[in-house]
Amino acid sequence: MNHEQLATQYFLDGYNCSQAVFLAFAPELGMDRDAAARLSSPFGGGVGRLRAGCGAVSGMLMAAGALYGYDTPGDDTVKGELYTLVQDLAGQFQEAHDTLLCRELLNRPGPESPIPEARTPDYYTSRPCARFVGTAARILEEYMAAHPPKAR
Repeated sequence: MNHEQLATQYFLDGYNCSQAVFLAFAPELGMDRDAAARLSSPFGGGVGRLRAGCGAVSGMLMAAGALYGYDTPGDDTVKGELYTLVQDLAGQFQEAHDTLLCRELLNRPGPESPIPEARTPDYYTSRPCARFVGTAARILEEYMAAHPPKAR
């Protein structure tokens, strides 16, 4: 399975959007599934159901940071390179879906109750989120194919 298919399946298995994308890249990140799921768990629902930034985008950018990020404070050159990458990846998602905001993607107000909705067949029918996690995973996978991450 490719990352797009993995992310979509993780979402359909009940993981939130951020978890679905981040988990799809966990093997490349050297992370076990439980740790990856916990780390990315707050970003679902547009960050804790605030309906702010899209969780799929958050998961994609977290994975990109783990693969291409920097760990040296004060190195503005490296920071600029990473932020260029972030803007490129997020820009591709925005081009595909017109926005980076969960509330606009779902046409829902925000914030909402912190209590998640039940994952029923109607939930999946009314939610385009599986498409969004697929897009985010595909964008990062394509970037990785063109720019293999350096071993750390």
